[in-house]
Amino acid sequence: MKLLVHKIASWVLKRRMEQIENFSRHPHKTQDLVLSRLIQKGRETEWGKTYGYKNIHSIENFRSQVPISSYEDLHPWIDRAFRGESHILWPGKTQQFAKSSGTTNDKSKYIPVSLESMDDSHIKAGQDMLCMYFTNKPESKLFAGKTLSIGGSHQTHSEYGDVISGDLSALIVENVPRFYELCRAPSKAVALMDSWEEKLPRMAEEVIDEDITGIAGVPTWTLVLIHKLMEMRGTDNLLDIWPNLELYLHGGVNFDPYREQFKSLIPSDQMSYLNCYNASEGFFAVQDELEADDMLLLLDYGIYYEFVPAEHIHEDHPKAYSLDEVELGRNYAMLEIDSISV
Repeated sequence: MKLLVHKIASWVLKRRMEQIENFSRHPHKTQDLVLSRLIQKGRETEWGKTYGYKNIHSIENFRSQVPISSYEDLHPWIDRAFRGESHILWPGKTQQFAKSSGTTNDKSKYIPVSLESMDDSHIKAGQDMLCMYFTNKPESKLFAGKTLSIGGSHQTHSEYGDVISGDLSALIVENVPRFYELCRAPSKAVALMDSWEEKLPRMAEEVIDEDITGIAGVPTWTLVLIHKLMEMRGTDNLLDIWPNLELYLHGGVNFDPYREQFKSLIPSDQMSYLNCYNASEGFFAVQDELEADDMLLLLDYGIYYEFVPAEHIHEDHPKAYSLDEVELGRNYAMLEIDSISV
């Protein structure tokens, strides 16, 4: 079974790498196509009708007709979608919302996650991180074992038509193809538990005797779990528990403050660390070289990028620049439209 999984995964990743190389060679054409498709799909939504998507035929039309919007600007539209209205920001009814913190209106903000954005961005990002890893380390035996994924939970709001909201990581667990269940741990039931006080020991019990070759999760909770496992086995070296561990996939926060802790707990020159730039709105970039800090902007994720020079971001009507207009060496704030907020 492990050999079959490895063969299938290798074929899928090789095919995807060809697509990555294609958008890397043709970045501006790729982004033009993304914008065109987003505008086409959004024409009959309430948002699209309000801002005249039917009359948008160029980036100039788009910039003149559609304002730069913050979460607070989008909040009334998102609230309508959350309450079950269809065709608000994206065709059909959106039933999944990633819960994120940090707005002036709410203690938490809810980011709509359409089926398209889940497949074309969030799930694809995991695949692409593996593409980058296997390109750098073709001798890897990652698929000979399982990857430990550490994430949150979600809840169902039945009063709003069974809307699901929660941590993005939990939504991803709900949506990953069944094939990936063969390659990950812990079980779905444990991965989605709500209480960390109950989840942590259950997770440790399930994974301590697995052949874990990779870990994916934010550094804070990953370290908590590692220390729990080490306490259970009476060791200060994670490789005593998982001798075949070779990869840690991380994102969401700056990894630098945690790097030395991980190296001390996993003392191996063969251990690799791979970073991604992600948010509830989408996955934006992946580290494409193990020994470099640079990241590859993901251009075929159904996300159209614009950039505002950092010195102008607080202006009332800043000018946005497309990818082909940005200058190297200049700091920009990133804007994006995608299949959750066209």
